[in-house]
Amino acid sequence: LVWSIAPTLGVEVNPLPQAAPALQLEPIPVQLNSATPVDQRPVETLIIGVDLSRSNPIIRNADFARKVGARVRGMIAPLGPRSRVVLRTFGSYDTAANQRGFDQVITLNAFTATNAADLAGRLVEGVPALVRTGKWKAQNETNIIGFLDNMAKVANCGAMTTRIVLASDGIEDSEFANLARPKKGGALALPAPKPKADGTPQFAGCTEFLVLGIGQGTGSPKDTERLSQEWQAYATAAGFKQVTLLNDW
Repeated sequence: LVWSIAPTLGVEVNPLPQAAPALQLEPIPVQLNSATPVDQRPVETLIIGVDLSRSNPIIRNADFARKVGARVRGMIAPLGPRSRVVLRTFGSYDTAANQRGFDQVITLNAFTATNAADLAGRLVEGVPALVRTGKWKAQNETNIIGFLDNMAKVANCGAMTTRIVLASDGIEDSEFANLARPKKGGALALPAPKPKADGTPQFAGCTEFLVLGIGQGTGSPKDTERLSQEWQAYATAAGFKQVTLLNDW
């Protein structure tokens, strides 16, 4: 994926192994990301996963997408140089089904956090339009665990503050589990998270696991509570220091 706007933004965009189709965005004027001096801004890795499964309201609800985008902006804007933002869509475990999505690493240089925040925020806000126009493809499954397993390979929680943020309803629908309804080969409860090769938790030392929109679209407080309990237990066992599960905010 080639970003013609990267020099204007002052943002270094590094492709992950799977490239995605190019998206055309207007240049954003360069501006300072915060009144905080550069050397005092936090250096973090922020991994943002956007769930494109058909159950997730973000693929069709523009108001909700804007709300999630604003939250993402607010998390990126205060970050300092050397921070990394990983922005990836997920859904089906099938590689071919995920080719029409997004999969990039944005490395922040000095004074570019606001620009990176605006870029990521506008991409999240644009999810309904991107899906509607076919640039991104809605998915028939939800492999949240598969996404987390892949991110565990690139997250270095011992090196810097690392947060994983999911724009997701939290309804795992995969070979591991089906949190919406039982089905052949699936279970209504999440399995235990896989440990690392040395036996330590998969995300030991990671600062936070945040889900934006858990239970959204179910129309059921009981289902939202059940989903929250499942992911609270899973993320805690996976080693996250803090677990935040928001249906709304």
